[in-house]
Amino acid sequence: MMSFRRTLATAAQSIKPPVQLFGLDGTYATALYTAAAKTTSIESAAKSLTSLQQTVESDAKIGEFLSNPALSSEDRTVVVDVLAKSQGSIDASVSNLLKVLGENNRLDLLPSIFKNFKVLTDAHNGVVEAIVTSANKLDSKILKKIEASISKSEFVGAGKTLRLTNNVNSEILGGLVVEVGDRTVDLSVASKIAKLNQALKEAI
Repeated sequence: MMSFRRTLATAAQSIKPPVQLFGLDGTYATALYTAAAKTTSIESAAKSLTSLQQTVESDAKIGEFLSNPALSSEDRTVVVDVLAKSQGSIDASVSNLLKVLGENNRLDLLPSIFKNFKVLTDAHNGVVEAIVTSANKLDSKILKKIEASISKSEFVGAGKTLRLTNNVNSEILGGLVVEVGDRTVDLSVASKIAKLNQALKEAI
Protein backbone atom coordinates (compact mmCIF):
# COMPACT_ATOMS: atom_id res chain seq x y z
CA MET A 1 0.00 0.00 0.00
CA MET A 2 3.01 2.32 0.29
CA SER A 3 3.06 2.66 -3.51
CA PHE A 4 -0.52 3.97 -3.46
CA ARG A 5 0.34 6.46 -0.72
CA ARG A 6 3.37 7.63 -2.71
CA THR A 7 1.11 8.02 -5.76
CA LEU A 8 -1.29 10.14 -3.73
CA ALA A 9 1.54 12.35 -2.47
CA THR A 10 2.95 12.83 -5.98
CA ALA A 11 -0.46 13.51 -7.49
CA ALA A 12 -1.34 16.03 -4.80
CA GLN A 13 1.75 18.05 -5.70
CA SER A 14 0.82 18.41 -9.39
CA ILE A 15 -2.98 18.24 -9.51
CA LYS A 16 -5.19 20.77 -7.80
CA PRO A 17 -8.76 19.64 -7.02
CA PRO A 18 -11.52 21.98 -8.28
CA VAL A 19 -12.90 22.56 -4.77
CA GLN A 20 -11.50 22.22 -1.27
CA LEU A 21 -13.13 19.60 0.94
CA PHE A 22 -12.80 19.21 4.68
CA GLY A 23 -12.87 16.34 7.14
CA LEU A 24 -11.29 12.91 6.83
CA ASP A 25 -13.86 11.80 4.26
CA GLY A 26 -13.08 14.89 2.21
CA THR A 27 -9.37 14.10 2.44
CA TYR A 28 -9.91 10.57 1.14
CA ALA A 29 -12.20 11.78 -1.67
CA THR A 30 -9.63 14.39 -2.70
CA ALA A 31 -6.86 11.78 -2.56
CA LEU A 32 -8.87 9.53 -4.88
CA TYR A 33 -9.51 12.44 -7.25
CA THR A 34 -5.84 13.36 -7.51
CA ALA A 35 -4.70 9.73 -7.78
CA ALA A 36 -7.26 8.95 -10.49
CA ALA A 37 -6.33 12.07 -12.46
CA LYS A 38 -2.68 11.01 -12.29
CA THR A 39 -2.88 7.25 -12.83
CA THR A 40 -6.20 6.28 -14.49
CA SER A 41 -8.87 8.91 -15.16
CA ILE A 42 -11.44 10.83 -13.17
CA GLU A 43 -14.21 9.46 -15.39
CA SER A 44 -13.09 5.86 -14.82
CA ALA A 45 -12.90 6.35 -11.05
CA ALA A 46 -16.33 8.04 -11.00
CA LYS A 47 -17.88 5.15 -12.93
CA SER A 48 -16.39 2.55 -10.58
CA LEU A 49 -17.33 4.53 -7.48
CA THR A 50 -20.94 4.93 -8.68
CA SER A 51 -21.17 1.18 -9.28
CA LEU A 52 -19.67 0.52 -5.85
CA GLN A 53 -22.15 2.92 -4.24
CA GLN A 54 -25.06 1.10 -5.86
CA THR A 55 -23.73 -2.21 -4.51
CA VAL A 56 -23.33 -0.86 -0.98
CA GLU A 57 -26.76 0.81 -0.94
CA SER A 58 -28.52 -2.27 -2.33
CA ASP A 59 -27.72 -4.47 0.66
CA ALA A 60 -28.22 -3.32 4.27
CA LYS A 61 -25.87 -6.06 5.51
CA ILE A 62 -22.98 -4.48 3.62
CA GLY A 63 -23.65 -1.20 5.40
CA GLU A 64 -23.60 -3.01 8.74
CA PHE A 65 -20.21 -4.52 7.97
CA LEU A 66 -18.78 -1.18 6.83
CA SER A 67 -19.97 0.63 9.96
CA ASN A 68 -18.71 -2.03 12.38
CA PRO A 69 -15.47 -0.72 13.99
CA ALA A 70 -14.93 -4.05 15.76
CA LEU A 71 -14.14 -5.96 12.56
CA SER A 72 -10.72 -7.60 12.66
CA SER A 73 -8.15 -6.71 10.02
CA GLU A 74 -8.74 -10.12 8.43
CA ASP A 75 -12.48 -9.48 8.24
CA ARG A 76 -11.92 -6.04 6.72
CA THR A 77 -9.67 -7.61 4.09
CA VAL A 78 -12.43 -10.07 3.23
CA VAL A 79 -14.99 -7.25 2.96
CA VAL A 80 -12.70 -5.27 0.66
CA ASP A 81 -12.02 -8.31 -1.53
CA VAL A 82 -15.72 -9.16 -1.81
CA LEU A 83 -16.63 -5.56 -2.70
CA ALA A 84 -13.87 -5.32 -5.31
CA LYS A 85 -14.74 -8.66 -6.92
CA SER A 86 -18.45 -7.81 -6.98
CA GLN A 87 -17.64 -4.96 -9.38
CA GLY A 88 -16.08 -7.19 -12.00
CA SER A 89 -13.83 -4.56 -13.56
CA ILE A 90 -12.91 -1.82 -11.10
CA ASP A 91 -10.78 1.28 -11.50
CA ALA A 92 -7.32 0.73 -10.00
CA SER A 93 -7.45 3.93 -7.94
CA VAL A 94 -10.80 2.96 -6.41
CA SER A 95 -9.53 -0.55 -5.70
CA ASN A 96 -6.46 0.84 -3.95
CA LEU A 97 -8.58 3.28 -1.97
CA LEU A 98 -10.71 0.39 -0.72
CA LYS A 99 -7.59 -1.39 0.48
CA VAL A 100 -6.31 1.70 2.29
CA LEU A 101 -9.70 2.24 3.96
CA GLY A 102 -9.69 -1.38 5.08
CA GLU A 103 -6.16 -1.16 6.46
CA ASN A 104 -6.97 2.03 8.36
CA ASN A 105 -10.34 0.74 9.65
CA ARG A 106 -12.12 3.58 7.82
CA LEU A 107 -14.56 1.62 5.68
CA ASP A 108 -17.37 3.42 7.49
CA LEU A 109 -16.38 6.58 5.57
CA LEU A 110 -17.34 5.08 2.19
CA PRO A 111 -20.88 6.58 2.04
CA SER A 112 -19.59 10.09 2.69
CA ILE A 113 -16.67 9.55 0.30
CA PHE A 114 -19.23 8.75 -2.40
CA LYS A 115 -20.91 12.11 -1.79
CA ASN A 116 -17.67 14.08 -1.56
CA PHE A 117 -16.25 12.58 -4.73
CA LYS A 118 -19.43 13.58 -6.57
CA VAL A 119 -18.89 17.16 -5.37
CA LEU A 120 -15.41 17.02 -6.91
CA THR A 121 -16.53 15.50 -10.21
CA ASP A 122 -19.42 17.95 -10.51
CA ALA A 123 -17.02 20.85 -10.04
CA HIS A 124 -14.60 19.22 -12.50
CA ASN A 125 -17.39 19.03 -15.09
CA GLY A 126 -18.61 22.57 -14.43
CA VAL A 127 -21.83 21.47 -12.73
CA VAL A 128 -23.19 23.66 -9.93
CA GLU A 129 -25.64 22.00 -7.56
CA ALA A 130 -28.54 24.10 -6.30
CA ILE A 131 -31.15 22.96 -3.80
CA VAL A 132 -34.38 24.88 -3.37
CA THR A 133 -36.31 23.90 -0.26
CA SER A 134 -39.99 24.81 -0.06
CA ALA A 135 -42.87 23.98 2.26
CA ASN A 136 -44.72 22.39 -0.68
CA LYS A 137 -43.55 20.97 -3.98
CA LEU A 138 -43.03 23.73 -6.55
CA ASP A 139 -44.58 23.43 -10.00
CA SER A 140 -42.38 23.29 -13.09
CA LYS A 141 -43.06 26.89 -14.18
CA ILE A 142 -41.89 28.33 -10.86
CA LEU A 143 -38.85 26.04 -10.84
CA LYS A 144 -37.87 27.18 -14.32
CA LYS A 145 -38.07 30.84 -13.24
CA ILE A 146 -35.94 30.12 -10.17
CA GLU A 147 -33.47 28.16 -12.30
CA ALA A 148 -33.18 31.05 -14.77
CA SER A 149 -32.56 33.54 -11.96
CA ILE A 150 -29.91 31.41 -10.27
CA SER A 151 -28.20 30.64 -13.60
CA LYS A 152 -27.74 34.38 -14.23
CA SER A 153 -26.42 35.04 -10.73
CA GLU A 154 -22.82 35.24 -9.55
CA PHE A 155 -23.44 31.98 -7.68
CA VAL A 156 -23.13 29.98 -10.91
CA GLY A 157 -20.82 31.87 -13.23
CA ALA A 158 -20.26 31.74 -16.97
CA GLY A 159 -19.79 28.39 -18.64
CA LYS A 160 -21.28 26.43 -15.75
CA THR A 161 -24.25 24.07 -15.80
CA LEU A 162 -26.85 24.40 -13.06
CA ARG A 163 -28.49 21.29 -11.61
CA LEU A 164 -31.57 22.25 -9.59
CA THR A 165 -33.30 20.06 -7.00
CA ASN A 166 -36.52 20.89 -5.16
CA ASN A 167 -36.69 19.52 -1.62
CA VAL A 168 -39.88 19.73 0.45
CA ASN A 169 -39.74 20.58 4.16
CA SER A 170 -43.00 21.68 5.77
CA GLU A 171 -41.12 22.99 8.81
CA ILE A 172 -40.00 26.12 6.94
CA LEU A 173 -43.75 27.06 6.86
CA GLY A 174 -43.46 28.99 3.60
CA GLY A 175 -41.03 30.89 1.41
CA LEU A 176 -37.82 29.33 0.12
CA VAL A 177 -34.37 28.30 1.23
CA VAL A 178 -31.90 28.36 -1.66
CA GLU A 179 -28.54 26.59 -1.38
CA VAL A 180 -25.98 26.99 -4.15
CA GLY A 181 -22.65 25.35 -3.46
CA ASP A 182 -21.57 26.54 -0.02
CA ARG A 183 -23.90 29.55 -0.02
CA THR A 184 -27.39 29.70 1.50
CA VAL A 185 -30.13 32.29 1.06
CA ASP A 186 -32.86 31.76 3.65
CA LEU A 187 -36.13 33.39 2.61
CA SER A 188 -38.32 31.04 4.62
CA VAL A 189 -41.22 32.12 6.84
CA ALA A 190 -39.69 30.12 9.70
CA SER A 191 -36.49 32.15 9.42
CA LYS A 192 -38.41 35.44 9.43
CA ILE A 193 -40.37 34.36 12.51
CA ALA A 194 -37.15 33.37 14.27
CA LYS A 195 -35.61 36.78 13.50
CA LEU A 196 -38.76 38.52 14.71
CA ASN A 197 -38.75 36.55 17.96
CA GLN A 198 -35.07 37.40 18.48
CA ALA A 199 -35.76 41.09 17.86
CA LEU A 200 -38.63 41.04 20.35
CA LYS A 201 -36.43 39.38 23.00
CA GLU A 202 -33.72 41.99 22.51
CA ALA A 203 -36.29 44.79 22.76
CA ILE A 204 -37.61 43.61 26.12
